Amino acid sequence: MLASDEDILRKVQEWTVAGRGAALATVVETWGSAPRPVGSHLVIDGDGNFLGSVSGGCVEGDVVTEALDVIGTGGRRMLEFGIADETAWRAGLSCGGRIRVYVESLDANQAALLAAFNAERAARNPCVLITHVTSGEQRLVRAADIAADPMADVLEERLRLGKSGMAVWGGEEFFLTIQAPATRLVAIGAVHIAQALAPIAKLVDFDMIIIDPRTAFATPERFPNVELLAEWPDVALPALRLDRYTAMVLLTHDPRIDDQGLSHALRADCFYIGALGSSKTHAKRLERMRAEGFGEKELARIHAPIGLDIGAVSPAEIAIAILGEIVAALRHKSLRATSEKAA
Repeated sequence: MLASDEDILRKVQEWTVAGRGAALATVVETWGSAPRPVGSHLVIDGDGNFLGSVSGGCVEGDVVTEALDVIGTGGRRMLEFGIADETAWRAGLSCGGRIRVYVESLDANQAALLAAFNAERAARNPCVLITHVTSGEQRLVRAADIAADPMADVLEERLRLGKSGMAVWGGEEFFLTIQAPATRLVAIGAVHIAQALAPIAKLVDFDMIIIDPRTAFATPERFPNVELLAEWPDVALPALRLDRYTAMVLLTHDPRIDDQGLSHALRADCFYIGALGSSKTHAKRLERMRAEGFGEKELARIHAPIGLDIGAVSPAEIAIAILGEIVAALRHKSLRATSEKAA
């Protein structure tokens, strides 16, 4: 199985700490039908061992050769491969695309920054590793520090999109390695809609967690390969550290359970909160939340009735409507507002 970029960055850290000379190759730009996306990594040690991929095998041999030279000289190099290049044809890059690969040897300072980056990733803290591709100078900017950074506008936009890539700032080229936590979907209620929602959430790479204290509902047989917490939301949620990369859906129709999840979501910075129920049910829900001290601005964050208005009836259709609305919220596309305006 192809190692993930997270695995690769941990491995290069391990190799560097162990005193093995290492270089990191990163796809920084692509055009056309490139075989691997921007941000893909390949790590190489001084003996030619490597992990990862920058081209699905097309130009790896040439990248490893260049990386070994970079390890020996302690520098950095920008490589470019395209369909017209002799090396690309020899290596098999005949897909018609073109890629730029940045290869850098790792010194002690870069290794320390990489260790800090990996620690932020493990803690689900968003951050950006900025590399000046000419000088090789690097710095790590944590989310809390972005507003005061000279490149704040660029960093905020890239972090919102969650995509690594090249950026030109002040006439200089930088590569931004983005650490945006995986999107989580927390479902309160191990119900039929959650059963339909789990597989399609996986298709869009959401990490799904289902919480329900009713052990007859929350069973591995009903939810295979899904993280399942048979606990009350008040017990399960504090350890999950809800954040701006978390969506929460309330599905039980039982206020004793749903309201616990809703209170936690409203106090956190969840990018999406959705709740099942009619308008009448939601009005009663709002009254209960007001009694808990939540204001109108906070309550306006709740999407209810949950999901896009596509006439969904079955659990599977409702799940599709919910996921569509979550993706719209994640990408900052207000489909509900657009449809209401059109009406």
